[in-house]
Amino acid sequence: MTKELEKRFATVGRQEENPDPLVLAKWFTPDSNWTWWAYEYDPTTQECFGLVSGFEVELGYFSLAEMAEAKGPLGLHIERDLYWTEKPLSQVKEALA
Repeated sequence: MTKELEKRFATVGRQEENPDPLVLAKWFTPDSNWTWWAYEYDPTTQECFGLVSGFEVELGYFSLAEMAEAKGPLGLHIERDLYWTEKPLSQVKEALA
């Protein structure tokens, strides 16, 4: 999490009332099929809320602190997609279909 991205999350704020929240960041495992898309972030707990695609595709909370320690099956760390551009959650879900 960069300071710039953390500021962007703070600017956008909570999106629970938004029917199509803006996804601000994406993380992925380069050696497996897990991906996380975040549209809310709490810097106090280092937790994000967003869409997770792993065993299933579902909305939920995920911890950046835990993700920083996790490794995929080949020992590679989870990475943030540096080329991610913000988009509505509906577009992320559409791409997964």
